[in-house]
Amino acid sequence: MADRSLVHIAFYAALIAALGLVPPVAIPWVAGVPITAQSLGVMLAGVMLGPVRGALAVLLFLFLVGIGAPYIVLAGGRSGMGVFASPSVGFLIGFPVGAFVAGWVMQSTKDMNVLVSSAIAAAIGGILVVYALGIPGVAMMTDLSLAAAAVGSAVYIPGDLIKVAITAIIAQTVARGLPSAILSRS
Repeated sequence: MADRSLVHIAFYAALIAALGLVPPVAIPWVAGVPITAQSLGVMLAGVMLGPVRGALAVLLFLFLVGIGAPYIVLAGGRSGMGVFASPSVGFLIGFPVGAFVAGWVMQSTKDMNVLVSSAIAAAIGGILVVYALGIPGVAMMTDLSLAAAAVGSAVYIPGDLIKVAITAIIAQTVARGLPSAILSRS
């Protein structure tokens, strides 16, 4: 892997970490899974870096969270291996998979407008895929039924749709100014 790719991977891992500084919004009836800005970083990693580099950026971030690296935390200051035994575990597992899928969709839709393509990619990877793994994780860790976990998780969808729009706007803006920075399209 080229040095430039390693820099991009590290940058997006750092971006996801920085988005963890945005205070989470706790939703008490959803088993302690907070609304965070970090899923925006996951969407951006996939859309901007492509499937492999995007997933690697998220995996690097999760590795650093898991080992408890200083200042590398999930929203709310959570880090260490314990986060992988929390109701958020399914979402955390879904993050690299979602970034991979978002990057793959972005590559597969090269003939489409960047704004539209990135919105579709972020929605599929950052919402559908992440929720497909996150909801069963919540259900498993809290003894909720899948249906109850899905209904409880629905409260996050409006915020995630805003993150999809932000991702698309950022991708479109970057495509206009520096198209080569969208590695998923190269």
